[in-house]
Amino acid sequence: MVDRQPPDGRQADAQPAFEERLAVPWWWWPLGFGVAVLLAAEVHMGYPGVRAWLPYLLIVPLVGVVLAFMGRHRVALHGDELRVGPARIAVRELGQPEVIYSDAKRRALGPDLDPAAFVLHTGWVGSVVRIPVTDPADPTPYWIFSVRQADKLVALLPADPDGLHRNSSGESSGPRSSSRKPSAGSS
Repeated sequence: MVDRQPPDGRQADAQPAFEERLAVPWWWWPLGFGVAVLLAAEVHMGYPGVRAWLPYLLIVPLVGVVLAFMGRHRVALHGDELRVGPARIAVRELGQPEVIYSDAKRRALGPDLDPAAFVLHTGWVGSVVRIPVTDPADPTPYWIFSVRQADKLVALLPADPDGLHRNSSGESSGPRSSSRKPSAGSS
């Protein structure tokens, strides 16, 4: 039996190193359905017959669809690829990740945000991760996205994936073997 491969020819990862669904908090579900039932009951009291049960049939499932849609995004680390919502990027094209906790999130997503950055923010998740994109051909300066287990994801991402230190222009300046500078007499 031949293993099945995705249409683009890449090997499918069996198990991601990290995966998290950015679902809404559990308590939003009973709250949302409670509000939907109250709204349907108001319409029910005003109209007899078919119009009495129709709001229950329409509003309650609509709330379920909206809550499921709000929590549809996933953050996953599959081998050498980071997937955030619909976007994908190779880990080798990423710089040093930074965790931004809820107290500094407003500034990072407000005045400090670069308009060209890739953003996937969900307000019900406290922390975000900002990762610079080191690929000089990519116009996106960094990715910033919500993730609940930010420290775990950052620990799984390599600090410098290809062992090279990149300067601000994106060019590599050689392997990072030590932080010592060569002496003036050495060549």
